Amino acid sequence: MNEYSPDEPVNILLVEDNPGDVRLTLEAFESTDSEIKFHTVTDGEEAAEYVDRDDGALEIHPDIILLDLNLPRVDGFTFLEHLKRDLDYPPPPVLVLSSSKTESDIRESYERAANAYLTKPRSPDEFDSLAQAIEDFWIESAQHPPAPS
Repeated sequence: MNEYSPDEPVNILLVEDNPGDVRLTLEAFESTDSEIKFHTVTDGEEAAEYVDRDDGALEIHPDIILLDLNLPRVDGFTFLEHLKRDLDYPPPPVLVLSSSKTESDIRESYERAANAYLTKPRSPDEFDSLAQAIEDFWIESAQHPPAPS
């Protein structure tokens, strides 16, 4: 984690339109050891607006983005392209969390600079395991780009 200290929460931007998946994700991360603060938006347009707030209005930059692909208004692929094309700073790690297992979705996600492609779990226990794996690697081990100043 960049500039992470045990006293600071990890900020995760969750881009997910399914309320059930939002609930399962939030509950799964409650079982991890990290203090995590979620910011949830329901489509790619809201997510782009969230990360584009470079006028000082965004006091908390996300440390990680969990991104569903199938979203209303602006889909996950378009949001990934926005991050790649329009940000003037390196985005935080983007972990695609999708129910799709199609090779074209996986390939396109990586081509648009996703850092990982994860298949959505089917049960609460699988969500817990995934949250633990994300904590172990993306929160505890991986070095992230510095937050924009």
